[in-house]
Amino acid sequence: MSLTQIFGESPLEKKLTMDKPIESRLDTTDSKLVGKPLSRIEGHLKVAGKATYTAENQFDDLCHGVMVGATIGKGKVKKVHKDTALQVAGVIGVFHDPLFLRNPQQGGVKMAPVQGASEVFYHGQPIALVVAETLEAAQEGAKALQIDYENDEKHGHFDFNKQKKHTQFIDWVTDKSDDIGKPEKTLKQSEVKVDLTYTTPSQSNMPMEPHSSLARWFEGKLTLHTSNQMLASSKVQLAKALDIPEDDVRLLSPYVGGGFGSKLGISPESVMAAIAAKDLKRPVLVNMTRPQVMETTVRRTNTEQRVALGADKDGKIHTIIHNSIVTNLPSETFFEPVAVSTHFLYGGDNRQIKYEMARMNFTLTGSMRAPGEAVGQLALECAMDELAHALKLCPIELRKRNEPSEDPSKKIPYSTRKLLACMEQGAKAFGWDERPQTPASRLEGDWLIGYGMACAARSNELKPSQARVSLLPSDKPLGVMARIETDMTDIGTGSYTIFAQVVADMLGLPIDHVEVKLGDTDLPPAAGSGGSWGASSAGSSIYLACEALREKIAQSVGLHADSIGFKQGNLYRQFEHDPSLAEKIGEKINHTLTDTLDKLAEKTGLNSEVSVDNHDNVLDWEQVDTQLPLSSFLQQYAPHGLVANGEIEPGKTKKEYRHAGYGAQFAEVGVHRVTGEIRVRRMLGTFAAGRILNEKTARSQCFGGMVFGIGAALMEQIHHDKRDGRLCNHDLAEYQVCVNADVPDLEVIMLPETDPYANPLHSKGIGELALSGAGAAIANAIFNATGVRVRDYPITLDKLLYQLPLL
Repeated sequence: MSLTQIFGESPLEKKLTMDKPIESRLDTTDSKLVGKPLSRIEGHLKVAGKATYTAENQFDDLCHGVMVGATIGKGKVKKVHKDTALQVAGVIGVFHDPLFLRNPQQGGVKMAPVQGASEVFYHGQPIALVVAETLEAAQEGAKALQIDYENDEKHGHFDFNKQKKHTQFIDWVTDKSDDIGKPEKTLKQSEVKVDLTYTTPSQSNMPMEPHSSLARWFEGKLTLHTSNQMLASSKVQLAKALDIPEDDVRLLSPYVGGGFGSKLGISPESVMAAIAAKDLKRPVLVNMTRPQVMETTVRRTNTEQRVALGADKDGKIHTIIHNSIVTNLPSETFFEPVAVSTHFLYGGDNRQIKYEMARMNFTLTGSMRAPGEAVGQLALECAMDELAHALKLCPIELRKRNEPSEDPSKKIPYSTRKLLACMEQGAKAFGWDERPQTPASRLEGDWLIGYGMACAARSNELKPSQARVSLLPSDKPLGVMARIETDMTDIGTGSYTIFAQVVADMLGLPIDHVEVKLGDTDLPPAAGSGGSWGASSAGSSIYLACEALREKIAQSVGLHADSIGFKQGNLYRQFEHDPSLAEKIGEKINHTLTDTLDKLAEKTGLNSEVSVDNHDNVLDWEQVDTQLPLSSFLQQYAPHGLVANGEIEPGKTKKEYRHAGYGAQFAEVGVHRVTGEIRVRRMLGTFAAGRILNEKTARSQCFGGMVFGIGAALMEQIHHDKRDGRLCNHDLAEYQVCVNADVPDLEVIMLPETDPYANPLHSKGIGELALSGAGAAIANAIFNATGVRVRDYPITLDKLLYQLPLL
């Protein structure tokens, strides 16, 4: 028996806290798959209809539930007449439970949302669930269900223009950078200034797949097939909402048909399905309708924003004020951080950022793609354009003159910042020099033509994340495969493919030799898909697990981890080892330890060998062409395979550096001089977002963000009835989103960049960055085309028509 057998070996794992910049092995791998425009590895399953989304799961005894929402905007439920629905053939249960959720939970929160189905806070609030043998019977039963209410709409808040007079300052989240200098005083003293008000409406996330949950109970444990973006925290939320142990809950979301923030936390249908399934002792599927998605999940807040900029006559900004009014339900603390990028985008010694909350009896306000930047930059970037016009400066030149050398609010350096390069290269590619210098001066037939630009900035975050990677014997051509396991989700962003690329690079395997398992809370907990942090955070934990495997493999064959390379399933010596000072000291310690163990062995009779690795057949690595197939390595050293865990956490670099991605958006529009019709003719976005992990999926994310920007600028808006808060346009027939005819040619340029302060991949998020500033570029182009400023979004032709110039 050896000492190692007594004390055991340490498990394969690697944990990193980002306390300092770090080198990335992705810079030296052989295959260089990371970054390449690979098609999604699960794409064939989706186009063939073989990717099973929540509502497509089938069980022999499955029954269907249909939610019933409140038909008043404020009040109380007096009685639910269950018998009115139970009389419908096929209906087997009607549920009205105090554990029902009033509204969804926000992402990442580890507590249940507000519960209770007796007091009504908004129109459409989930009140009851009707369950039947078939979907059709459940729908009929839901229509037949009668509910008596005590109507209190006279005390409801349904008119924002009235309620904004009764706001409260948001003081539960404060920052020292909220008030710097004397902004109001210096604004008054400015040689040139703009002081403007912009308004943006409520918007709906509108994911392609409606929210859906299928609940099954077995031996007191719940399995919930659901459409969710962040499984680890949602598991905790669901357990607390049902008052059961977390270990008794399992969430499955292998495929999610979009979310855009609306699926970050649990939604009402999840608890309804779980309660009904437990009572009926059968699986229950609850699938929201499109109107229910809009009425009972989340919306982006409407805003009123004051943006004031003060500058000297040369365009140097010294004052920035960005104050916002946002909305949410009573008692909710979430607010859209409208001015989040205003803190660091432009210089200025005098700064003020404040938020006020107006309490409304509307659907819950929550995260929607690029929360904060999406609406905040609609205002800030248009105000910058207005200031440039007042100064008679090119909008790009104004921004160049106010490029800060460090974060002007926190006085910390940027991790990386290529905003100037984005503007310069974007302007050249777009043909910005051909922009009409005078608004309303270019006419092509009946169309007024204009160019506009805006900057884009999106904060970048690293979130705690874990993953497991296994290297296993296989019947694949190379005799070896890798398996990735994490509860990370793929919401259409390409997680399956990106993670496979990371492992394929790190372990030198073809992409088809990597298996990816996602969307299961029985797997290591990941950061989830939200905030554009998913790929970098979860990808970093996967990278670290691969690092642990590489180190173990190197140790087993007598090499150092920094000297080995992997290529096409083979291990070889790639570099000379460069010992660190710590290693040199360690060697001296090892000599001392060996002597001690030898003496201990003499006294105890135990074998002093501390390594269990078999070095009998170590290869002659001095030979340049020496290679060892990984399949042979496993046969000799690990017949059952190797497993490693990786874990990443944010550290000191989070506070010591300003982390963000940057971009420049350009748009050309045409406005019909007679009808006021607006057409976006072309758009170009230039972005710097760290290492691009997959050029094809990243470009696709950019396209999606820019399309979001078109919708925000020109059409998307939830209309509430001011009498009771009812949604007037709660479906895709009336809530306008972009269709193919609305979207012009889109061009995306991604600048080469790596950020060693961000994470081991050196990557940043890009999907939300590409939305930021896109709508403002369109709005600025409309001004350039017509000479008309519209500060009330969306810019519809009725707001433009009667102000058009007479030509």
